[in-house]
Amino acid sequence: MQADLSPVIAATAQWLTRSYPAPGGALATALCEAQARQAATLAARLRYPTAMDAALVGLAGPGGSARLDRVTGTGDAGRQPWRTWVDEVVASWAACLLAEPGLASLAATALGHPSTEFRRLLDPDEGDLRAGALLRHPDLLSPVASLHRPALLARLDPDATLVP
Repeated sequence: MQADLSPVIAATAQWLTRSYPAPGGALATALCEAQARQAATLAARLRYPTAMDAALVGLAGPGGSARLDRVTGTGDAGRQPWRTWVDEVVASWAACLLAEPGLASLAATALGHPSTEFRRLLDPDEGDLRAGALLRHPDLLSPVASLHRPALLARLDPDATLVP
């Protein structure tokens, strides 16, 4: 299923890292990208829990980054085709996971994934935290995270099922 979601994950992670770039050089950029990709992966797996869900988003498309670009003030959305593969809900959920480590841990547990698979997201070291200073800043992420946070909390409710 992850392969089916890879365009959504890649585009959403790229949107996150362009909107909240790493301060510093190439290593900081790579660490920031790894954190964004892990958050987008976890969020996408929560959003599209079945192979059918993943197939449907592959057919219909995720909707693009237009609203996210307006919320964050990012300008040239129409000029980059990859932005059409950004999923607004996945980006919002990923922002929640990046800003709230406890929520990220709860999400990984809900999906039954070991913490080692998402180490940079769940247990970041000092280098990860420096690289992701903007990417993990709750105040900066708030406009994006708040778009779909209630739906994420409902999905992570222990009494809810991941497959409706």
